[in-house]
Amino acid sequence: MKSWKPGALALALLLSGLAQAQTTASEAWARGTVAAQKATGVFLQLRSPDGAKLVGGSTPAAARVEIHEMRMDDGVMKMREVPALELPAGQMVTLKPGGYHLMLMGLKQPLKAGDTLPLTLQIERPGKPAETLQLQVPVRALGGQGGHGH
Repeated sequence: MKSWKPGALALALLLSGLAQAQTTASEAWARGTVAAQKATGVFLQLRSPDGAKLVGGSTPAAARVEIHEMRMDDGVMKMREVPALELPAGQMVTLKPGGYHLMLMGLKQPLKAGDTLPLTLQIERPGKPAETLQLQVPVRALGGQGGHGH
């Protein structure tokens, strides 16, 4: 059996700590579009072990990526852009139809079911370097997951 040297053990623990400090994304999907449609939603789950903020994103498929919130206001569902989305330490944050989600604005071409969308997310963490998440997001059929249809 190979013995660990104290320095090697410390380095292994440091590296494992760095790996655990990363924000993770899961269950990502984008809503497919029709020919003239210039915007669509992206939905996913995010978890940050040490607390962070989702502050933006980009994709070659659209002019910009915005963080949006849908909520009821005096009995009317309203959508608005928000500058950032808090990711509380250790908690799963779900971006879903009818709630927080990402909007791809100024689509360059339609997204069809079966496509894969490259998406980069920007995450800020207090007192730590910013991080980027590189995702490959599957596109699902228009209307396949409910929601508000934009």
